[in-house]
Amino acid sequence: MKKTILLFLFLLPLYSSFAQIIKGTVLNDAEQKIANVNIYLDGTKIGTTSKEDGSFSLSLVSQTSGSLVFQKENYETFTTKLSEVINKTLRVVLIKTNTIEEVRIIPYTEEAYKNYIYYFLDTFIGSDRENVRIKNQRSLKFAYDKTNKILKVKAPQTLIIENKNLGYEIQYNLINYSADFESKMVNYTGTSFFKETKSSDKVKLNRMNAFDGSLLHFFRSVYNNKVSKDGFIVNKVVKFPNPKYPTEEELNTLKNFSEMIKNSKNMNIPEDINDILRRKNNEKPYALAITKTKIPDSDYVKRSDKEVLFSFADMLQVNYPKYFFERKGKDFVKATEPVTLSSFLHPEGETFEVSKDGNITTPDLLITEGDFSKNKIENMLPLDYQLGD
Repeated sequence: MKKTILLFLFLLPLYSSFAQIIKGTVLNDAEQKIANVNIYLDGTKIGTTSKEDGSFSLSLVSQTSGSLVFQKENYETFTTKLSEVINKTLRVVLIKTNTIEEVRIIPYTEEAYKNYIYYFLDTFIGSDRENVRIKNQRSLKFAYDKTNKILKVKAPQTLIIENKNLGYEIQYNLINYSADFESKMVNYTGTSFFKETKSSDKVKLNRMNAFDGSLLHFFRSVYNNKVSKDGFIVNKVVKFPNPKYPTEEELNTLKNFSEMIKNSKNMNIPEDINDILRRKNNEKPYALAITKTKIPDSDYVKRSDKEVLFSFADMLQVNYPKYFFERKGKDFVKATEPVTLSSFLHPEGETFEVSKDGNITTPDLLITEGDFSKNKIENMLPLDYQLGD
């Protein structure tokens, strides 16, 4: 049985409204002060740690959105909206993780780690393992559900990720990672804190190319009402059943056959079963069709004085002509020939609030395909990144 965890946040007025400051004290549920708690604005380079007496102070420059994270090993990570704690004095109570009851139906094993570590790295970090690596990779725990073909990964420790290409060390608190091998969907969530480790011209060039045409770039354009001006082309897409994909009846036939031969040494597969298996592996359940091109952002964005909301009932295709940045002498210039990036967004009717820095609420609910799905950790930039930093 899962125990409900209560994280307490007490707010007291701070009688100064001229600066954006967050200050307070971090304690455990035994009223003991906690030192060395990592306190940071999620996805940025803005952060601090609590002192020996549990006190902390964090100054912000014109930053009123995002999530504030309190994180320490062996404690439950606590996250709160920044807008709710600006210019407040906080009393934050963290709960130890060993007070949580956990029932492991599918065990975390060394065998699962060995079998799926490279799949995890490909889908979480990316392909460049030479320049982007998890320093404490062996702390990861893997569990594979053979029946449902679902891989789960947890990180008992904060992951320390070194990205030599972009010049950052990232402290990544992995909250959830799951991969469904049937649907071929990967989903992960976490909080991150960036430390700059290098800022050479080559690193700056890599950062510029990582940002240009990225999902972060797109949502900043959405917030600033500059989608078309920034070069993004958005089309309306609908999906319909793919006639080449196996029917439910065929899938059940395949499942029954798999069960029948599970413990059999005879591996002769009939041609009709082979055909179903081939179509299941090579085809997608749905085909896509563009029904309207160059739609205005008013079709998927609602604006008010206080918020920018992104929502769409169907799917969106986002195309972008990317001109890679190059070094010419001391200058950064764009190449003359573009590469067209094409991505698909599945809002599925959900509503996402877009912040000025290009972040969105509940990002794990937005499904991406195409080039946006390549925005893994190896290409991740802090939310406070500005082109040219």
